[in-house]
Amino acid sequence: MAMKYAVIRAMFEAMWLSRLPALLRALSSSRGVIFTLHRVLPEAPAAFSPNAILQVRPDFLAYVIERMGVLGIDIVSLDEAIERLAAPKRGRPFVVLTFDDAYKDNLEHALPILREHAAPFTLYVPTAYIDGVGELWWQAIEDIIARQQAIGIESGGDTEYVDTRTLREKHEAFNQLYWQMRRIPETERIALLHGFAASYGYDLGQQCRSLIMDWTELATFAREPLCTIGAHTVNHYELAKLPIDQARSEIEQSADILLAQFGKRPQHLSYPLGGPLSAGEREFGLARELGFVSAVTTRPGGLYPHHTNALHALPRISLNGYFQSRRYVDVFASGAIFSLMGRITG
Repeated sequence: MAMKYAVIRAMFEAMWLSRLPALLRALSSSRGVIFTLHRVLPEAPAAFSPNAILQVRPDFLAYVIERMGVLGIDIVSLDEAIERLAAPKRGRPFVVLTFDDAYKDNLEHALPILREHAAPFTLYVPTAYIDGVGELWWQAIEDIIARQQAIGIESGGDTEYVDTRTLREKHEAFNQLYWQMRRIPETERIALLHGFAASYGYDLGQQCRSLIMDWTELATFAREPLCTIGAHTVNHYELAKLPIDQARSEIEQSADILLAQFGKRPQHLSYPLGGPLSAGEREFGLARELGFVSAVTTRPGGLYPHHTNALHALPRISLNGYFQSRRYVDVFASGAIFSLMGRITG
């Protein structure tokens, strides 16, 4: 993984030095991009924090917004982005800001910046998380490994004991357990997670309540004119791994709950995790069938006119916490680069 990020960083450096992003923005038919964000925190991540990929600093978020203005790129709502995609002629380029999972730090650190810059944004909400009963499993396994000298990983009825003394060992253990959980059915993943957490005295409910907004806090966003509340399922399961009826229920119930809470049914959906393992044609069809105007993935790419025919499989570009260099912001804003990268890696 470290090698992968080193290669990407080298690519970004080369692109920035060559001024390729500006050229592509001028010549490409890409009309805009959707940025994915999760957490906004001022503190530097710990030495072992594989989920720091999901975390950006407040000053970086502010710079991204300010830099879009310098580049002549408008920050718009999802609804306006869809209108611009459907326009017969290309207008000013645009960016959409989206935040997944409703972390408390979005309220404390992101919202003041968004208000200061009058920047519209979308917040995708997994409703079980707001109830305080969600399971942020990727963070749980990081937290447990961070404080252990060794861990036991169960697989096929056997337990493998893995040393986690050193930073390298911790990363190796995290990657092993993370991808094990990604590749097994959700029922098995939940059982594995609960057993793992119980073995090390880790309270999943307390973790959720400490990291995620409650309904009172979320109401601040529901009242915020700049904010569009979107659905993000109930339990944040990988929908492609569920039976179709359960996947449909996860999407539909989340919209029903948000309607009941705030009096407005969400028109936009984010697929949890959002990559090819998590959402595909079946899930895109469910979002369309359930009446959503749009649904976003985490597959990288820019937005083009042809996406008006694929509004339930929209690409996004992650504002990655490992790449918070100001000179990379011009690269992030260039949708064509990520569309090309997606074709190469996909």
